[in-house]
Amino acid sequence: MSIAAHIKSELQLPTSVVQGYLQDLSDQDLMRRPVENANHIAWQLGHLIVAEHDLNNMVCPDSMPALPEGFAEKHSKETASSDNPGDFCTKDEYLKYMDEQRAGTLALLDRLSDEELQVPAPEHLKMFGGTVGAVIAGQSAHWMMHAGQWVIVRRQLGKEALF
Repeated sequence: MSIAAHIKSELQLPTSVVQGYLQDLSDQDLMRRPVENANHIAWQLGHLIVAEHDLNNMVCPDSMPALPEGFAEKHSKETASSDNPGDFCTKDEYLKYMDEQRAGTLALLDRLSDEELQVPAPEHLKMFGGTVGAVIAGQSAHWMMHAGQWVIVRRQLGKEALF
């Protein structure tokens, strides 16, 4: 199995988990925080979408689809404390942007050889992974880490356990 095929396989589980956890949540539910001072799901989704876009572009410049204008700014550290639904997107918009960026990630992996995926990552990204491939693969853990927080919101709302 190629490195790209392995990374693609790694991305399947978090994609399924995220889709499952979000399927029966409303736009209003996305504004709920798992605990006081934690980020609500809407902000986390935007953060994850921006991170996937930006990290992949940092290791492979101009490789990802453009984000909507102002999207990254909407999901900056400065906006994390906002509880105004008007400051964020709808669930359908988040799912659309997530799908667009994930399609970009998969297309990027289709273009990269094992040798290219083993190129050392830029020094400032080493905390995310030592190679281009490791940085891209890190999206899997990042999405799962945040999705784990959404289980708390699901329990608060009385939603069914999925896993």
